[in-house]
Amino acid sequence: MDNIDNSSGSKGLTDGFGRSFPYLRLSITDVCNFRCDYCLPNGYQGCKKADFLSIDEIKRLVNVFAELGTNKIRITGGEPTVRKDFTKIAQLISSHSSISTTAFTTNGYRLAQNAKIWRNAGIDNINISIDSLNKERFFQITGHDRLSEILKGIDAAINVGFEKVKINVVLLKGVNDGEVNDYLSWAKSSPISIRFIELMQTGDNQQYFQKYHTSAITISDELIKTGWTLRKRNFNAGPAQEYIHKDYQGSVGIISPYSKDFCKSCNRLRITSNGDLRLCLFGSQGVSLRHLLQSDEQKHLLIKLISSQLAFKCSSHFLALGDTGITPNLASIGG
Repeated sequence: MDNIDNSSGSKGLTDGFGRSFPYLRLSITDVCNFRCDYCLPNGYQGCKKADFLSIDEIKRLVNVFAELGTNKIRITGGEPTVRKDFTKIAQLISSHSSISTTAFTTNGYRLAQNAKIWRNAGIDNINISIDSLNKERFFQITGHDRLSEILKGIDAAINVGFEKVKINVVLLKGVNDGEVNDYLSWAKSSPISIRFIELMQTGDNQQYFQKYHTSAITISDELIKTGWTLRKRNFNAGPAQEYIHKDYQGSVGIISPYSKDFCKSCNRLRITSNGDLRLCLFGSQGVSLRHLLQSDEQKHLLIKLISSQLAFKCSSHFLALGDTGITPNLASIGG
C-alpha cells in the first residue's frame, strides 16, 4: 500500500500518523431508489423529506475544506442524483478555484439522459455501480431491470469526455464472482476502470456479509500472473490498487478493506448528508458541523473544529474484529 505519489500532497489537514487529507467525500442525501441486497434490501426506509444540507451550507463547507487543502471532492449519497439541485451542487463545487477534481458516484439510472449536462457542470470523474453484467442477476441484486439503460449511460459518459469512468463491482461469493472475466473483457476494449470491491460488513448486513463475503486478493494475484502491473497511486486517488495491462484500454482497481495496511494510505474525510464530519467510513463517532454552516462569519470556528478532529482519527478501522462503527449501511454515509 506504499505505492503513492505524494509529490503534490496537501499538508493542510494531517493526522497523528502523518497522513494528509486532500480528498473529501460529500454525501448530499441518504435516499436511494435502488434496493441492493448488500445495502438496502428493503429499500430506503428513512424520511424522503429529510433536512439535508442546503446549497448555502454546502458552499460554506466547500470553501472551508478548500482552504484546508482539499482539492478533490466526490459527491455521494444514497443516490446523489435524486436531488433536484444535483447539477447546481456539482457546478458550485467544480467552479471553486482550489478544487481540481469533482467526481460523483451513482447507480446510473439517469446517466444516459444527463451525461452531457453533468460533464458541462464541471464533473470530471464518474463511478457507476454495476454488480452484474447479467440482466437477470443485476435485477436480483438491485431490484431494478435497468442494466441496458445504465450501459447506454456509460457509453454516453465516455462519449462526452468524462476524464475517468469507473465501474464499481461489489464482489458477492456465489453470486457475481464468476463474472470477473466478463468485466475484464469489457475493459479490454473500453477505456473504463473496473473496480472490484470486497463486500464490507455494516451494522445492518452481518448475516449477509457472513454468507457472501469473498476476498479480492485472489483477483490481484491472478492479475499479476497474467501480465497486469500495479500503477502508482496519485496523492488524492481513492482507495483502489489499480492495475494496468499493455493489451487493455481500461484498467482494474482492487479495493480490499480487510487487507493488511489498507488504512495506511487513507487520504479522505467524509461529510454526511446532514452535516456530520466522519473521520472513517467505519468510525464509532462523528461530530456535527451544521451549526457552524449558518453564516460566513462562522468560518474560523468551523476551521478550528474540523482541524481539531484530526487528533481523533485512528490508525485503522476495526472491520477485521467485526467492529462496523456507527455505519448501519453504506447509503447512510456514501460508501
